[in-house]
Amino acid sequence: MLNFDYCNKTRYIYGPGEHLQLGKYLKPMVSGKVLLHYGGGSIIRSGLLGRIRRSLQEEGIEFTELGGVKPNPDVALVREGITLGQQEKVSLVLAVGGGSVIDSAKGIAVGIPNTCDVWELYSHKGSIPPHGPLPVATVLTLPAAGSENSPNTVLSDASTGRKLGFRHMELRPVLSIVDPTLFLTLPREQMAYGACDMLCHIFERYFTNTQQTQLSDVLGEATMRTIMQLALSLNQDLQQVDTWGQLALCGTVAHNDLLGIGREQSWACHALEHELSAVYDVPHGAGLAVIVPAYMEAIWPYNPGIYAQWATNVMGVTPQRDTESIIREGISRLRRWYRELGLPQTMQELGIPADADFAAMAAAACKVYGGGAAIPTLPGIHPLTAEEATAIYLSAR
Repeated sequence: MLNFDYCNKTRYIYGPGEHLQLGKYLKPMVSGKVLLHYGGGSIIRSGLLGRIRRSLQEEGIEFTELGGVKPNPDVALVREGITLGQQEKVSLVLAVGGGSVIDSAKGIAVGIPNTCDVWELYSHKGSIPPHGPLPVATVLTLPAAGSENSPNTVLSDASTGRKLGFRHMELRPVLSIVDPTLFLTLPREQMAYGACDMLCHIFERYFTNTQQTQLSDVLGEATMRTIMQLALSLNQDLQQVDTWGQLALCGTVAHNDLLGIGREQSWACHALEHELSAVYDVPHGAGLAVIVPAYMEAIWPYNPGIYAQWATNVMGVTPQRDTESIIREGISRLRRWYRELGLPQTMQELGIPADADFAAMAAAACKVYGGGAAIPTLPGIHPLTAEEATAIYLSAR
């Protein structure tokens, strides 16, 4: 196990109806005006935005608003939010939405106190801004990304076709309200995309060369099994409040770093998918369902032990056979789970043309993670060159 430094400051409040108490929970954390950030459409039609406004008003919390967040949130709206926040002198950014809204809110929170263009922080991996971000609070409306308890954020730049991440420990929200009644109107495909993203958040941490990680291994395995079981249950009946609540908690645990402490991590699958969604605007979970099995097929020979452990302990493959057969059966079962949830399995099903410039996307992904290396690679059990990453894209066509 590797050295680690773990701090989780989020006040996490769960339960049906808890979003109605937002103002009461938030008031002690607010020193000035709040920027209320959200998407559109459904939050207005459902009446949620009105309930959030009333809860803030009842506690005397001043706020200004910025809506319009879309999937794969764009830095242009974040810049607009930064300007608004600076003009209004906001002290906290409140995100009401799923991962896209929360990621956008985090971009605004880090941009308001700093004078540099916020995209510069995302463009230069490992950037440390001169001033720490404003606090962020969330009301979760879609369990998937785990942004309600993570220090990470991902933004896209439509003008350049790039999708990049940024991490700052002070971006871990100070308050997150998870009310499962807000998930009951979600469409089945959104549930499936979310479950796929959760699972991959654990994959990126679990498949590692680090030794002596028994505790995080079994915690990760239990969470993976639970995600898969809950998603299949919801696929049959989307009106199960408690099942939604458990799935949401899985999404939080999958990405709040608990399952990754003390171990080398990868994030190669996310890097490869980010290029797909940046260029073709595909749903993140759908892109992962295509990338992950192809990546596994290419990588497992470099550490068959951890893949056989996963196939046995998570996918339920009987161990009385040779290692390669165990692993391939595990990957086959994962593909069947994706298919049962209605997730795509090929680039063609994603709507990505066979003649897409996969080499350019692979090179871009490696450049983000490879820094100034002469031959940039994607990290993981086996560091991927751009040529190897291209081969993974092509194998998923």
